[in-house]
Amino acid sequence: MYDKLCVKARSMPFWCVANPLGDPFGGAVQPKADSLETAKMIARAKKAGLIEMTSFHDDDLVPWDPARPEDDLDTKSETYARLSAIRDVLRKAGVKINTATCSLHGYPQFRAGGLTNPDPKIRALAAKKVERTLRIGAFFGAKHYTYWVARDGFESYPGADFAKCYDWLADGLNHVTDYIKAKKLANYAGGTVEPKPNEPRGAMFLPTSGHAVGFIASRLKEKDFWGVNPELLQHEGMCLINSVLTVSYLIACKKLKFLHFGSQIKGQFDNDFPPLVGPEGLKETVWMFRALADCKWKGVVEFDCHMLRCDGGMSPAEAEDRKWRFIKQCSEAVDICVELASRIKPAAKGLTQGEADIAAIRQMCKL
Repeated sequence: MYDKLCVKARSMPFWCVANPLGDPFGGAVQPKADSLETAKMIARAKKAGLIEMTSFHDDDLVPWDPARPEDDLDTKSETYARLSAIRDVLRKAGVKINTATCSLHGYPQFRAGGLTNPDPKIRALAAKKVERTLRIGAFFGAKHYTYWVARDGFESYPGADFAKCYDWLADGLNHVTDYIKAKKLANYAGGTVEPKPNEPRGAMFLPTSGHAVGFIASRLKEKDFWGVNPELLQHEGMCLINSVLTVSYLIACKKLKFLHFGSQIKGQFDNDFPPLVGPEGLKETVWMFRALADCKWKGVVEFDCHMLRCDGGMSPAEAEDRKWRFIKQCSEAVDICVELASRIKPAAKGLTQGEADIAAIRQMCKL
């Protein structure tokens, strides 16, 4: 394992490697990725010592057909064959699975929400997709199940039922733990909520880590099972919240399960820059790692970002090269953060706070 400072392992998810690099103003600039080929690249990264783990959305591995909600259980199905082939590749390379996440954002059925959709038939459909994801996660031995807020939010006030939306969300997440118990899915050590303030919808029902902790504590049956995996600097940075404060708060609440890692311009849309990349955030990122270490936290740092759209490769060969370089870049960023955070020592007595800050910068930069 990696095991440096506050980082026990690095995870490179399928959705990062396979991202086609489209945005609202332009389509994909990389060819559509094949899930088995993506698995092979992740396995290669493990063998090269760049990562230890991976994660996935259900749709990253196999397509979903709402008319066949249990196709994963049919050992003669294409779904089962594809899942088995991917698992074999990852197992042979020794890649562990950090988390399985249900995609409730990409399909038009869930355009008005998944677990909080006003239509009970759509909520029931979402629950079936969650169950399938939980089974797929168990098939791979995933340590966590993650709920990303996806489209559980609203654009206009009349489009949301504020008296019921949190009841529906509690029902959806309580169903996760009920299903895990009923099916005896022993692989799951816990579940996480990944909050986000906006995008793809105008506003989300769990916008920050503080909202997520409060919701877990007040509304979920298995409170100890659930924690938070904040995406930093991105999601909290979108609403101008400092990541150092976020991780120290979550550790104090015993709710930081693992960290999703990337970079962000404060107050913007979800940039999803690679770690340390972009015009701002270096100092905050390094101090986030220092805070993790000072708070005695050690766990998985999972990349949740994609390469810059201008760095994408348009031919298959070029795309494969750029994906590989992106994985190396993310791994290097963690090394840099660990190294820079390790250089910062406790402030000397007698210094003002401003002097202590400058002194820490000198230490970090070896000046």
